Formats: sequence, C-alpha cells, structure tokens
Amino acid sequence: MISTKPLPTTVVGSYPAVKTEGLRGFLNPLAGAQETAVSDQIRAGVDIISDGQVGGDMISIIAGYLPGVKGQEIRGKISPSQKPITLQGVKYALSRHPNVKGIITGPSTIAHGLKIRTPLYRDRREVILDLAEALATEAKALEKAGVTILQIDEPILSTGAADLHIAREAVGIITSVVRTPACMHVCGDLSSVIDDILAFPVDILDFEFANNPQNLELFTGRDLKGRKLGYGVVDSSSTDVESIDVIQSRIEKGIEVFGVEPLLIDPDCGLRMHVRETAYKKLDHMVRAAAGCRNEL
Repeated sequence: MISTKPLPTTVVGSYPAVKTEGLRGFLNPLAGAQETAVSDQIRAGVDIISDGQVGGDMISIIAGYLPGVKGQEIRGKISPSQKPITLQGVKYALSRHPNVKGIITGPSTIAHGLKIRTPLYRDRREVILDLAEALATEAKALEKAGVTILQIDEPILSTGAADLHIAREAVGIITSVVRTPACMHVCGDLSSVIDDILAFPVDILDFEFANNPQNLELFTGRDLKGRKLGYGVVDSSSTDVESIDVIQSRIEKGIEVFGVEPLLIDPDCGLRMHVRETAYKKLDHMVRAAAGCRNEL
C-alpha cells in the first residue's frame, strides 16, 4: 500500500551504476551497483525505493530479454520473456525495504527505440501491442513479488512521435492484468499532450515540474479525478544540487495547485547519468524538503 503519510517520497527509478571491484565485480558486475543504489535510497530516507535500474539503458534493460528482439532490431515475433526480466533486482530491494516500485519501460518507448527488420510487422503499432502483451507478463510477476507501485516509463509520449491512441491501448493491456497501483511516468513539456495523457488508464501519473515548471499551468487537482500525482521537484537533467529551500518552494507550489493528498514527491526523472555523490545529495535534499513541508501542514 502507498504510504498514508502526507507527501511520501519516491524515485522515478534509475541510479548511478557504481562498479564493483575485484573478483566479486568480475563474477557479478551488477550486484554491488544494486546494493549501493538500494542502500543510498534507504540512507536518504526515501519512502518508496527502486532497485536502481543499474543494468543498462531503459530500452535494452527490457528489450534485450524479449524473444523476437536482437540488439536494437526486431527480428521476429515479440513474445514474453521465459523468465521475469526485472524480478531479481526487485526481490533484492524488497529484502531491504518494505516499499519498492517495480519499473518497466513502456511499449511505445521501447518500440520507438528499435528498428523493424522482419515482415511479420507491418508497422510500429503492431509492435507496440505485442510489446504490451509481453510486458503484461512482467507486470504480473512484479505484482506477485509484492511491489507497492508498478511504474510504466513512457517518455516518448511528450515528444509528438508516438501514436497516443495506440499508446493508451497498450498501457491498458498492462494495467488491466494487475491490481497493484499502476503509475505512468512521462517527462518533458506536456503542453501538447496533457489532455490525452490524463485519459490513460493508470492510478498515478508522474510528471516533471522542476525542469518544466510550465507543466504546473496545464491542469489542476480536479483533473486528476482522485488519482495520485508523482510530482517531480528535483531537476534530473542538471548536475547542480538544488538547496532544500528551493525544493521545498517547489513542493509548496504543487500543494497550491493540486493539494496535499495526491502528491508523491520524486525527482523529475531517473538519476542514472549523475555521479553517485550528486544523485545521493539530490535525494537527501528532496527528502528533507518534503519533511519540512510536512512539518508545516
């Protein structure tokens, strides 16, 4: 269950992959990185953590394990992986913390990151729907493991490149097979897509507001219709670590527009491209800022 305390903190997902030295790093390069990512989130006081998504970029971390995909190309019929793709990392995170966000890259974003090299697919729309069926299997495995939130990352949806009707159908295929609260993360400027995005069948919408403060002007708490909002208050694109006061002022603006109850406080996007020290400080300041706002309620 999502935390009942006001302004719970979470992450969008990724964290810097810190290399493991020595024989252990040679045998399992990701183990130490995963441990570091989880430990840093816990140390910072994040309420709902992730496994850190340390295995690679958001396309290959999923697509590389799907039958029908080879490298960056679709070579055959896409079908579910024989084994859950992200479950190992999520299970480790759950062994360390009771509230973990399971994260999968969305079907539209994956499809636009791959080249079609087979006559089995006439167009990208068919690819997206098959990807959705494959990802639905992954979603069910994450739900069974006990994740608090299932997040679908669809950054492509704000770019104008995606077919939003097909994207909504595909997300619905995934969310229809789980009861766990489903979240969809879309970064960027939402001004040209907000009405379509608000119609997606998810329980939580997650947007960036630090790097794109104009998103605050696009909708209000009434438009959420009882849903939660992942409210990005840390600029993931900048190496600067915002002060606690700056982050707290962003949260206060969000409260003015949406109220307290819907808000989950998180960074704009993943922190994978930063060095560990920067990523940790961003999370630490975010948690402290949320606590400051909570104390003033």
